[in-house]
Amino acid sequence: MHCLCNGIYDLLRLWMVCASLFIKHGSAGKMKIVEEPNTFGLNNPFLAQGNRLQPKATPNPVSGPAHLHRLAGKCFSLSESTYKYEFCPFHNITQHEQSFRWNAYSGILGIWQEWEIANNTFTGMWMRDGDACGTRNRETKVILVCSGSSKLAQVSEPSTCVYSLTFETPLVCHPHSLLVYPSLTEKLQREWDEAEQARYEGLITEQGYNNLLRDIFEDAGFLKSQKVKVKLPEVVADPETDNSLQKCTEDLQKQREETERLRALLSQHNIPFDSKPNEFKGAESVTVKKQHLRGDDGLIDLH
Repeated sequence: MHCLCNGIYDLLRLWMVCASLFIKHGSAGKMKIVEEPNTFGLNNPFLAQGNRLQPKATPNPVSGPAHLHRLAGKCFSLSESTYKYEFCPFHNITQHEQSFRWNAYSGILGIWQEWEIANNTFTGMWMRDGDACGTRNRETKVILVCSGSSKLAQVSEPSTCVYSLTFETPLVCHPHSLLVYPSLTEKLQREWDEAEQARYEGLITEQGYNNLLRDIFEDAGFLKSQKVKVKLPEVVADPETDNSLQKCTEDLQKQREETERLRALLSQHNIPFDSKPNEFKGAESVTVKKQHLRGDDGLIDLH
């Protein structure tokens, strides 16, 4: 009976050891899911270099209605299905797939570029130059809608690689909050007034008027400039040219010194002379009068 009890006791001890080992290794094999921190869209210094999103372009400067500038530096998130979207006004839009797949997508859907303008109204924000999608880059149009609070409301993909994002905010609830004309400087407002007058008087066509408006919007930073920037070639200093110029300067100085020496020599022998400017600046000619030289009946060797 004693042996039987000892055997049962040993079996219980063995079972407890096995159970503890199973629990220890089983819990060690579980993956802890940690939601990524707010990256402000790009290049969070707290993320490992390999996890940072690499943009193809830099965001354009903040522009548009001044009351919307306060959104710069903030980010708004929305989770739909297995994706998390992050919208950082005037910066970028990112998408993160929330799944256990080893190759879960995390990328950029667009970088702030320009406004969409129609009928003197800002109708949307365009985020372009996102991650590659086949033969093109992803891009997103952000539509601003009036609401009681600022939040990312909806994201869709109406066509391949082109996304539509609805952002709700009380900053656009005023009927004049998205008008273009009040956002211009006084100088650009005058240019718009002159373009309107020219169109009214028939001095320009409708296409010419639209081209003038686009120039005004580009100058204001509302639209990406389509003007071709010609980079002038840089002037590279030629060492030989510099040496030649330096040599000419040195030769000119020597000629002046030689001229002064000759003038002093002529004055020492009481020889009259006329000093007249030559066609070359700084050069002087010394003319000896043709007369009997005092104190000498021969030629003077000036060398």
